[in-house]
Amino acid sequence: MGDERGAVQSLTQRGSGENAATVRSGTPVTGALGRLRLGSAGRLLLLHGVVVALVLGVVSVQVIRDFTVHYQSTVLADLGDELTGYSAAYLGRPAGQSLEAFSRSYLGTHPVPTGEVLLIGLPHQPILGSGHAADLVRVARVRTWLSTPPASTVTDQVKVGTVSYLTLASPITEAGVTRGVVVAAASLAQLQAESNQVALLAAAEAAVALVVALLSAYLILRRLLRTVGAVTATAVDASQGDLSRRIGYRGPDDEVGRMAAAFDGMLTKIAATVAAQRQLLADVSHQLRTPLTVARGHLEVLRRSGADDPEDVRETTALVVEELNQMSLLVDQLLLLGHSLEPDFIQPEPVDLRSFMADLKASATVLAERNWVLAEVPDAVLFVDQSKLRGALLNLIDNAVKATQPGDTIKLSASSDGAVILGVMDTGRGIPPQLQQSVFDRFRTAAPSDQRGAGLGLAIVKAVAEGHGGSVHLESALGQGTTVTMVLPVSILRAGLVDTEEAGV
Repeated sequence: MGDERGAVQSLTQRGSGENAATVRSGTPVTGALGRLRLGSAGRLLLLHGVVVALVLGVVSVQVIRDFTVHYQSTVLADLGDELTGYSAAYLGRPAGQSLEAFSRSYLGTHPVPTGEVLLIGLPHQPILGSGHAADLVRVARVRTWLSTPPASTVTDQVKVGTVSYLTLASPITEAGVTRGVVVAAASLAQLQAESNQVALLAAAEAAVALVVALLSAYLILRRLLRTVGAVTATAVDASQGDLSRRIGYRGPDDEVGRMAAAFDGMLTKIAATVAAQRQLLADVSHQLRTPLTVARGHLEVLRRSGADDPEDVRETTALVVEELNQMSLLVDQLLLLGHSLEPDFIQPEPVDLRSFMADLKASATVLAERNWVLAEVPDAVLFVDQSKLRGALLNLIDNAVKATQPGDTIKLSASSDGAVILGVMDTGRGIPPQLQQSVFDRFRTAAPSDQRGAGLGLAIVKAVAEGHGGSVHLESALGQGTTVTMVLPVSILRAGLVDTEEAGV
């Protein structure tokens, strides 16, 4: 440590200095894992341990540095007090008493604290000192001060054997003349011992903190990665065709829990979609077999009987074309139902409700001679898929026409009180109670056996309603009629309601 020279010119102006130690750590810590592969938990735990260890190491080093600086500052203050006491004493000594005689008397009567040494060097006089002064005098730095007093108070750290001493040297001045030097020194052996204890304590506390940090990180990672592992295993099973497995997470409703729940929900939706597609393929193969068999049968009969009779050819051709048209309609409906499973099934656009219902009634009146009624329609704009919604309502209207006779009433209605409700009501024959729960399933129909139909109309109505986020409801009584309503969420309403008026009959 080098000299720290202050502006203090005499012992009455006590100088002070502060030792600063710079701790540098540049030794790299290296390790070779070779071909050892760590999993995600191991890597994260290792990284967490390294970061925590570095932080704890920096904190421990800083604690030791602060302790050392504080201890040395305290020692310097004590040494300064010693020099100040000597200065006050020799300036107030009896007149005529020599400085040497006073210094001998002062050292003989003034007790020096344990671990401290006081040296007084006067020109052409023996060096005066307290206990253990002889060892300190042999230090070259101290001998230099004693032979050539410094111009101002200086401090330094010297070593006697294995013991370090913190020294403070100040010139003895009288009337502006340097008469000698006084050196106060304090052993740092106790500082070293206490620093070692602080370092040991800090290391123990850091080790405990590191263990706790690693243990807590391990428990958190174990919970997190256990769920991730379950997700991975479930995804592998799903990729191999097993869609029945679920994570079944039971734990806090946090990010991990929501991820597991979302994954299970996704698998449930995928399983339902796959099951629906399989059922659709089975239904297609079953429903297409009948018209193909009919068409093939008529063509086989025509081939066996010959094609000489033009009337037979025309009848057979008409029957085959009718079956082909029925298959084409069936395929279109099945494609629509298949498309309903896709996320882009509904393509919404702004639709004026009054104009929409008026056009729907105009299209319905040409289907059959019925008592057509359009109830009061609110003035509103909907955000819906117009073509699919129109097709669904036309399916309901077609069913109502088939269930009624000339003179019966078919009523179209629309409302937006809490939800958008679009309905078709007829006064026809009604639907038997035992069939009302299944009429919305594919290939289920409540029509009489003499009315041909694939049984997909109400299934399409249900798909369109659910595609808009809504539902479909049926009320029917035998001999009184049927009412089917599509209930759509109010969120599709794009404009506020205004005064309504009769839309006409």
